[in-house]
Amino acid sequence: MAMTQFFQFEADFIESLRCIPMLVRFKLDTCGVKLALSHWNKFPQQVRQILVDRSCATPTEIRAYREELQQLVLQYSNTPAKELPVEENPPWMDASAVPVEVSEKAREFEAAIGPDQWANLTPLQRFALIKLSRSSHENSNFLPACQEFNLIGN
Repeated sequence: MAMTQFFQFEADFIESLRCIPMLVRFKLDTCGVKLALSHWNKFPQQVRQILVDRSCATPTEIRAYREELQQLVLQYSNTPAKELPVEENPPWMDASAVPVEVSEKAREFEAAIGPDQWANLTPLQRFALIKLSRSSHENSNFLPACQEFNLIGN
């Protein structure tokens, strides 16, 4: 499952990679590392690009990604990143059920995301919507993401 895509709603920071793109955040959740934006911003541009490009899908790749990432954090920050438990069956891999927080967030925009629409999204798109629907996230990109994924009209 090669993923090298950025979303249109991330366009304002993708060229500089000043924020952690959803693609990398997806890999962080996959490998169980909580990377702070302060860590990310200490990485040179080419290191950020490596983390974007590096695959993190198979058990071997996931382990290698986690180890390399922790080495980079130590190298540039002198403090390891926190490790997180990796969900065995994360909600973004479940194409059969729209998570409650995503449905509730969509309702704020007087919209509904149906099961068929959810099932037709990629795991990365579902991941983005889940992350953007959380109250702890600055979620101004939820509506643009829904529009980009053709879930809500413009």
